[in-house]
Amino acid sequence: MKFAGLAARKAAAFGASAAVLAALTAGLVAGPAQAATTAKGGPKVSASAPKATPSKYEGSCPVKVNFSAKIKVPVKGKTELAYRWLHGDGSKGKINVIKLKGKGVKTVTVKQSITFKEDVKGWEAVQVLGPKKYTSKKGYFSVSCEKPAEPTPDARTHLDVSVSAHAWASPDSYVGECTPGDKIDFTGLIKVNRPSWVRYRWVLNGDVVDYGKVKVYDARKVGFGISPRHSQRGWAQLEILGPDSAYSNRAYYKVWCKDPAPAPVTKVSASSLVTATNHDGCKVGAHATVSATGAAKVQWTWAVNGSSVSKGEAAFSGAGSQTVAFSDIPLTGDAVKGGTVTLTVTGPNNGDVITQSYAACNVPAPAAPSGTPSP
Repeated sequence: MKFAGLAARKAAAFGASAAVLAALTAGLVAGPAQAATTAKGGPKVSASAPKATPSKYEGSCPVKVNFSAKIKVPVKGKTELAYRWLHGDGSKGKINVIKLKGKGVKTVTVKQSITFKEDVKGWEAVQVLGPKKYTSKKGYFSVSCEKPAEPTPDARTHLDVSVSAHAWASPDSYVGECTPGDKIDFTGLIKVNRPSWVRYRWVLNGDVVDYGKVKVYDARKVGFGISPRHSQRGWAQLEILGPDSAYSNRAYYKVWCKDPAPAPVTKVSASSLVTATNHDGCKVGAHATVSATGAAKVQWTWAVNGSSVSKGEAAFSGAGSQTVAFSDIPLTGDAVKGGTVTLTVTGPNNGDVITQSYAACNVPAPAAPSGTPSP
């Protein structure tokens, strides 16, 4: 039976016993349930069929296959998502629990990796156990292991294809912020003595991360990139699987992740306060300079002898200064004898206050009554 043969190869890759072989054969026929089981009127939970990367692998083994699936969970307050992986050999993975909080439908990506040493053709599925039960559809994959050719040097002729490979990292050293996006690119140069289809794979720190097949007429470049999220060092190597067997040098790299420099804090200040007393009507005015070291919204208040008399604000698109003023505020009572003018400036991160005195008014003497002799 075709499915039974596939089951045997799958079980062998996992090191399954004879009992598991029987369960696997039955599992390939029956499989996990493909429907949600929710309480009547309760929230619905769903999960996508797992995606295998690579989904169809041909090359030398062992090889690591990565699986991922997305689970959608309705969340109201605190919610616990419980799930496990179902394997094509009939076994089940351990139960994992993820704590969620908030409100609305949240999408959670779950992942696992499996290393295969032999030919495998099977599937993976995700079973949600809580807050509601749901079993995803199956995600199928296959692994076909091929050993690199090992020709005998004495048996080679001019008709045989000869392949060589060289690899390098660009840049081979990175220092800076580790954000999404390629930081290290690896390039491999494949050379052949006559046009051929060449099968290759990339190995990063011992794990197969990419593979392919290209037509090479004389020389051709292949490559891949990584985006480290933490400081590390390591190597990548290009392996030729056929029609010849070859290995490139190891391309070493190192990454030093540094936190981004803190953004400069914008400061505001007040300076150059000048007061002016208008003796005609006994009034006072003033002007000053308001400055900011960067983009900011700045507010200011003028006060005479502690009482607010004028307010204003301005938006600075960058570092700069602006003159602010008020004029001809009438003085009464003791204020005519002199006092102080205060400017208070407020920005997003700090404030500043500057004060200057103003001169008393020269009040003219009252006119003498009519008929009064001059002294």
